[in-house]
Amino acid sequence: MAETNGFTPLTPGQVQRYSRHLIMDGVGSVGQRKLIDSKVLIVGAGGLGSPVALYLALAGIGTLGIVDFDTVDVSNLQRQILHTDADVGRPKVVSAKETINAHNPETNVILHEEPITSDNAMDIIPNYDIIVNGADNFATRYLVNDAAFLSGKPLVDGAILVFDGQATTYQPGSGCYRCMFPDPPPPGEVPNCSEAGVIGALPGLVGSIQALEVIKLVMGVGETLTSRMLLIDALTMDFREIKIRQNPDCKLCGANPTVTELIDYEIFCGIMPPTPVEEMVSAD
Repeated sequence: MAETNGFTPLTPGQVQRYSRHLIMDGVGSVGQRKLIDSKVLIVGAGGLGSPVALYLALAGIGTLGIVDFDTVDVSNLQRQILHTDADVGRPKVVSAKETINAHNPETNVILHEEPITSDNAMDIIPNYDIIVNGADNFATRYLVNDAAFLSGKPLVDGAILVFDGQATTYQPGSGCYRCMFPDPPPPGEVPNCSEAGVIGALPGLVGSIQALEVIKLVMGVGETLTSRMLLIDALTMDFREIKIRQNPDCKLCGANPTVTELIDYEIFCGIMPPTPVEEMVSAD
């Protein structure tokens, strides 16, 4: 297919599908072709990964990578909109691909049916333009943060718990997750969704914000949440913002970094490695 200004030209079907984008100032055909030519990795096909994946596919992101090793459980269905009752017991990545392609058959969905680890992260993350974190455990959050930074990739981060949510974007040179949280909390101090619960609509809200961040990054429009963290209290519908400043003493992105390669994040977070018969914590 011929190239136009470095981008793949739109087909007649794409012109129809993305017609509401094409008439927008700030998007148009150039912005839409940027979306189609982009590659985004989503870590977790759960509560946050579900709306992120759906809205990015609907927006026209050409390639979506999905990392998850879990199977669909009936308790997931209260919030994880990639999956339905018929998917219970099936791999989440398989269910995710079917749902994504049911909405947009043109989206190239690459499945990574495995836990993301220090051994494989640098084989996966550098192949994508932007990384989205939807994991709900600290070991994975630090791992994805470090791997994205070391790969020079923007990281769109989100978190949810009970009625509270947060979202931010980390770009190399503008701070990272370790600038905000140099060390993880003691094990068991901060519960995850499986322990404390989460209202089902909240990941839809935070995930939609994450999807918007990705779209703006790809097209180079607007202001992202770089150097800012959006905090959401869904009970009061209070949205507030805090500034994130790059920590010059950050172990990863500071002036004298000590984290220059991926480490053992379970040990770092004080988690005992699971035995083969134990179930590992998956993304939510």
